[in-house]
Amino acid sequence: MQTTDFAVCNMDLFGGRNQHFWMGELNGLLEKFPDLEFPHKNDFYALLFVEIAQGEIVIDGLKILLDSANAILIKPRCINSININRLAKGKIICFSEDFFSLRYNNNTLSQFSFLQRESRSYIRLNEQARESTDILIRLIYKEFTLQKTESKKVIRSYLNIILFELERLYTPFGVIKSKNLRREKIVYFEKLIEQHFQSQKLPSYYAELLNVSTNHLNKICKEETGKTAGELIRKQITIEAQRLLHYTNHSVNEIADKLGFENTSYFITFFKKHIKQTPDQFRKNQDA
Repeated sequence: MQTTDFAVCNMDLFGGRNQHFWMGELNGLLEKFPDLEFPHKNDFYALLFVEIAQGEIVIDGLKILLDSANAILIKPRCINSININRLAKGKIICFSEDFFSLRYNNNTLSQFSFLQRESRSYIRLNEQARESTDILIRLIYKEFTLQKTESKKVIRSYLNIILFELERLYTPFGVIKSKNLRREKIVYFEKLIEQHFQSQKLPSYYAELLNVSTNHLNKICKEETGKTAGELIRKQITIEAQRLLHYTNHSVNEIADKLGFENTSYFITFFKKHIKQTPDQFRKNQDA
């Protein structure tokens, strides 16, 4: 279903006092929060731990069928919709980056590979992982519901452990990247792209904000991501273009304008070069 624009859900959705963290049951989730059923963006992370359910979650056009023993991650700024039966069993944990950063370093979340923008959005839980996460989820849910003294600190600690457990499942034979200044710079660069890509499409602009040369920015981008700075900027533009074509009824002209292109023909040429289809062809294939 296409709309003129997508809603942006923030933590206020769950009630006034839940500014940075909220947790609830999957059972009856859509009855309580019907906005989650329709395409929208979050400005927070959402972790769904599915014990058993029927339905699907769509994240940036990717359909994830729900069955059992899955952990599904919805990252901020992704367009998503949740279609889940009311008898589903499991928990949903929602938290902002600010909540995590109140105790931990601002860039700590970036060390978890499954939280990166290009990582897949689900992790299948084996029996051992399901048992350990069940224990942690019960503990964090108890802290959230009872709201004892210093409960937020305890919740952050449990959340940190849960994220490490998921990281072990996501990269069972790898190691979490150690914190380094180059990685932190890339994370900040990616955030700047999301904020400014509509008006600023040249690496030199971002290099100046990051206090590095354009050559150095390209070098660290290539070493850390395998892509140049320009490629990362163009990737963000194509992602947003696909979202607008798929989820809105804006014309191609309007989308070109929203994305900061000087004229529609240049946007069409850009899109076809990177997606191998014209915008109209892409939209038609999505609706098929």
